[in-house]
Amino acid sequence: MTHKIILDTDPGIDDAMAIFFAFQSPDIDVLGLTTVYGNVPVNMSAQNALTLCEIAGKDIPVTKGVGMPWVGPESSYAHFVHGEHGFGHIKPEPPKRELDPRSSAQFIVDMARQYPGEITLVAIGPLGNLALALRLEPELPKLVKGVSIMGGAAFVRGNVTPVAEANIWNDAYAAEIVFAADWDLTMFGLDVTNNVPFKPEFVDLLAQNNPELGGFVKESAQFYMDFYSQNRDDRVCFFHDAFPIAHLRHPELFELTEGHVRVGTGELDRGQTVVAPKGTTPSPLWNNANTIKVATGVNHSQLEQLFIDTYAG
Repeated sequence: MTHKIILDTDPGIDDAMAIFFAFQSPDIDVLGLTTVYGNVPVNMSAQNALTLCEIAGKDIPVTKGVGMPWVGPESSYAHFVHGEHGFGHIKPEPPKRELDPRSSAQFIVDMARQYPGEITLVAIGPLGNLALALRLEPELPKLVKGVSIMGGAAFVRGNVTPVAEANIWNDAYAAEIVFAADWDLTMFGLDVTNNVPFKPEFVDLLAQNNPELGGFVKESAQFYMDFYSQNRDDRVCFFHDAFPIAHLRHPELFELTEGHVRVGTGELDRGQTVVAPKGTTPSPLWNNANTIKVATGVNHSQLEQLFIDTYAG
C-alpha cells in the first residue's frame, strides 16, 4: 500500500533525516514539502527544503508557509540545536530550483481537493500551516485521510518548558486549532521520540549504506549530537521527525493510547498537550474535548533497523 503524504517541515537536521527517509521509502509518495518557521526562519526553511530535494534528486513542489506564530512575536528559532543554517556545520549552496508560488496552506488545500480522502498530512514542525489551511477550507478534515504530528508531550515533561515540547510551544494557538479539528490525528511526541536515542554508529551506517543522503545526515548530525550529548556520559542524538513516517509504513512497531486532548495557551502552560486517556475522568471539560491517538511506545531495535534498511534501499 502506498501512502500519499504532504510533509510539512522546518528543516532542520532531524527534518532532513526524515525527508530523506520518506523519499527512499517505496511505499511513501511525497506530493510536496510545505515549509514553516520553527527550527529556522521560514525563508531559510523553504530554501533548505529545496536543497534537500536537489540532493535527493526529487522534483516535487516546495512551498513557503507561515513565518510567525498565530499569536505573539516572532520566534527566536533553534540555531543552537540545528546550526546557523539549519544543517549543523554545513552551509549549503543556494538551490537552483524555485519555490512553488502557492502558500503552504493553499497547497495543502489544493492537494486535498485533488486527492480527496487519500492524503495524510505529516507535520513535523509548528502547526501554523495546518491551522491556516483549516481556515481556508473548513471541510479539510473530510478531505484528508489523516494527520500525523511530531510534537507534544502527553505524559512526560517538555523540552522547552517543563510542560511543553518545541513544535507545539512555538505556535500554541495554531496547535489548539489543529488538535480541535475533526480529523484522525496521531501525535508522536516526546513520550516516544525521547525514548529512542541513536548512537554515532547509527549515522555511520546511514552514510555507509547511502553515501549521498546518509552522508549528508551523518555530517549535519555531528552538531546535533554535540547538543544532545551535553551532560551525558554517552554521545547520542534523537531523530524525532522520522517517527510519523515510520508509523505509516509499520504501525505494528508502535504502541498508541487514545485520549481527549487540550492544548495550553496561557503564560505558564503555553504549548502543553494534556491528554486524558478515554474513560479515566468524569469531567466534561475533558470528555467533550477532541480525541486523538498518542504514541507511547515503539520497538527501538526494529525501528532503527527500518531506518538503516531504507537508507540502503
